[in-house]
Amino acid sequence: MNERFFQLPIEKQQAIINAGYRVFSRNSYKNSPMSEIAQAAGISKSLLFHYFQNKKELYLFLWDQCAQITIEFLTRYQCYEQKELFESMKRGMSAKMELIRRYPDMASFTIRAFYEKDPEICAAVQESYHKYFNLNEDQVRLNLDPGQFVPGLDIQMMYREMYWASEGYLWEMVQRGDLDMDQMEKDFNGLIEFWKSIYLRKDSTE
Repeated sequence: MNERFFQLPIEKQQAIINAGYRVFSRNSYKNSPMSEIAQAAGISKSLLFHYFQNKKELYLFLWDQCAQITIEFLTRYQCYEQKELFESMKRGMSAKMELIRRYPDMASFTIRAFYEKDPEICAAVQESYHKYFNLNEDQVRLNLDPGQFVPGLDIQMMYREMYWASEGYLWEMVQRGDLDMDQMEKDFNGLIEFWKSIYLRKDSTE
């Protein structure tokens, strides 16, 4: 990325960033032209290419911004400090719902980018995701008290089951093309309560 982008006034930087989120969140990577982003930002296409060499560079820059802000919110909600898994999950959901409501285009972009299959950027997005989130999620698991779960539980399998269920739900929502945040919050709360009823020791919920 051209360093001249950061020499722009903050308002102009934000206009370009918001335009990128808006266009990319409504279309696939392939069907998001730089000309449309430039128009939404109120600048010429040639000027946009002056700041970003190509669409891939802009896309990954926007993704990187999303990852950093998401971790900031999760940290603010103390998600990584919890010893109880489902308390951490509830805090994480609250953090992400606030993020979605504050930055709707950015949130929609994040979900769409995570599932983007275009070979030009797919691998880079997944690599970045694991770089940002795996270490923090591993730290959460180190903090957890295994005594909160039912005896004999395969904890790794539990994590995998919850991951698959969450990913399947998000994928279905993305495919519909209509991210109803209130419904998502209600559904995830329902999932968390269901998982608690299955996986927690009865005396840990009393």
